[in-house]
Amino acid sequence: MSEPLTLMAVHAHPDDEAIGTGGILARYAAEGIRTVLVTCTNGELGDSPAGAKPDHDEHDIEETVHTRLAELRGSCAALHVAHLELLGYQDSGMMGWAQNDNPGSFWQAPVDEAAQRLAALMERYRPQVVVTYDDNGFYGHPDHIQAHRITLAAAEATGIPAKVYFTAVSREDVATFFERVREAGLEPPGADELGEADAPPFGIADELITTRIDVSGVVRAKRASMEAHASQMDSSFFLKMPEEVFEMIFSRESFVRHSDRTGAPTPEDDLFAGLR
Repeated sequence: MSEPLTLMAVHAHPDDEAIGTGGILARYAAEGIRTVLVTCTNGELGDSPAGAKPDHDEHDIEETVHTRLAELRGSCAALHVAHLELLGYQDSGMMGWAQNDNPGSFWQAPVDEAAQRLAALMERYRPQVVVTYDDNGFYGHPDHIQAHRITLAAAEATGIPAKVYFTAVSREDVATFFERVREAGLEPPGADELGEADAPPFGIADELITTRIDVSGVVRAKRASMEAHASQMDSSFFLKMPEEVFEMIFSRESFVRHSDRTGAPTPEDDLFAGLR
């Protein structure tokens, strides 16, 4: 029998799956494709359930991990993720934090060792499509960069994925986001540091986007997955937006195709183009 079509998303922390790939996880699950989420850290350095930051005396790591992993399972339920796999590394914190140097942090893990653990999961699930971050970890987070490194190493070592993608946002989409939010009478995050007509210097050039996926049919599932991460997102600007604005902005997800063995042309509107 041929292997079932399988999508594997490799993320750094609980909640990353909701923001960057919640739409594709929900959409492809609804299409009958097996979805696998690999979360590399336990999110120790996120906000505690009471809202304490990691440098606060009241921040309880054990309680934070317990809460964040429970929220992760709730997010997976909202997205109908078939399999959740935890690598169990410690959250490294933002670039430059002292926790970057902790021996158990993901940032300090030898790439070969962590890649072997991920490779074992690729051998088990045999995903044709794998999604992770680009080499800057999308915005320079050390755990995202490490997830990128081990994903490419595991994909190369196993030769299993036919297609590997990086999450992406185009600058044009960011500009559209600012426009739509302002039309709704809201001030987008960071607006006080920018001119009235400006969008933040974030994202990549539109022509670099190879793949845009319509997730309008599952955008409510994506919102539910974000809401599941209440300890981190209760104050999220995105969840404060009116539902119709949220659905308009998050109706598609974009990617850069890093590697491909199918010969499917780009631009494409399906991660599994060339595979079915």
